[in-house]
Amino acid sequence: MVDLDTLSSLCKRRGFMFPGSEIYGGISGFWDYGPLGVELKRNVKDEWWRSMVQQREEIVGMDSAIVMNPRVWEASGHLKNFIEPLVDCKDCKMRWREDQLETESCPNCGGQLTEARWFNTMFKTYVGPVEDESSVAYLRPETAQGIFVNFRNVLTTSRKKLPFGIAQVGKAFRNEITPGRYFFRSREFEQMELEYFVRPEEGEACYRDWISQRHQWYLDLGIRAENLRLFEHPQESLAHYSKGTTDVEYKGPFGWGELEGIAYRGDFDLKVHGEHSGEELSYFDEPTKTHFLPHIVEPSAGVDRSVLCFLLDSYHEEPDKGGTRVVLKLDSRLAPVKVAILPLSRKAPLVELAHKIAADLRKHFMTSYDDAQSIGRRYRRQDEIGTPYCVTIDFESLEDHAVTVRDRDSMNQIRVSTEQLAATLQAKLTDHNST
Repeated sequence: MVDLDTLSSLCKRRGFMFPGSEIYGGISGFWDYGPLGVELKRNVKDEWWRSMVQQREEIVGMDSAIVMNPRVWEASGHLKNFIEPLVDCKDCKMRWREDQLETESCPNCGGQLTEARWFNTMFKTYVGPVEDESSVAYLRPETAQGIFVNFRNVLTTSRKKLPFGIAQVGKAFRNEITPGRYFFRSREFEQMELEYFVRPEEGEACYRDWISQRHQWYLDLGIRAENLRLFEHPQESLAHYSKGTTDVEYKGPFGWGELEGIAYRGDFDLKVHGEHSGEELSYFDEPTKTHFLPHIVEPSAGVDRSVLCFLLDSYHEEPDKGGTRVVLKLDSRLAPVKVAILPLSRKAPLVELAHKIAADLRKHFMTSYDDAQSIGRRYRRQDEIGTPYCVTIDFESLEDHAVTVRDRDSMNQIRVSTEQLAATLQAKLTDHNST
């Protein structure tokens, strides 16, 4: 597997990811997505939304505010329980999470560490013009609570019956003590979360079913089976709200790390928000004429972690004519650019035809137009960013109204008429997704 230094170099060189505020020396735990990175990230979110919302009748979406009434975090237990053990090195002054250290000395310099103290990882802010205790608020550390406090609103407006789910994709913020592993652990990140509400007696079976579904989603999008595993947390290590939690873990160059957590939350969230707010958050069951609190199963995935893992798993180096071909074998649903248009020459008739083809394909796909340097170098650039197909326009195209379509993975080429080009590429991209 590619190491993080090599991948980060490619990502910066090709416009996937940049260090945040780089011209001012950067800021730890914050990253900026470039032109290709933002497309890849959007595609990951779109595939999640398609599988979780669009293709399921019983799940709806929402988008809650990042800053919420601070009583939300008191009720949810975050003010009390969202804490990590912090230690300082007495020599180099670096700070570490004690529970992530493998030795009792500083990993940076070997110096002596202080006694651990508890640190709340929520970002504090203020709402309004006066910065005092009455105006304290927090940037949300997760998107889930925005769903729970809107349970009644969504239930009333969507008229869903159990089982049903509410999905959300959005930013979250955690003041991590030690961000790292490239952008695997950041202080600003994006989550894809689903809260799935079921009858209490169906909770355990639903929990197991979602574990299987979420594991399969990564496999279907190209993550290799040997790089995924399921880790079920022992009872003694569960979060305060959890009746059971299983992580989908990914094996990267940094070892195994959590990619997604599937938690069986029971009725904890609706119960505490009902108690603290004084609002009725139970579900009325029409057949039995009874009110009860549904149980909740929560698949919670990290967008940014998913992006990193898809990049790591798709990176390949292959021998090529005495050199090395670097190729990102991304599933075409995730590829930032689907089709590249490459005119063989910058002479006017060819450029005119190439721009006409590009304009037509742009209606259907995210495209790239590249006419710089040799065709071989242009192919390599597209391989390196994961573009599934390249369309080459040559001088014969002016006569036979056909172009050459090159496949990224096999490098095989076929001749296709310009009239059939869009349909052919659509068919190939669909076939590519099913392999």
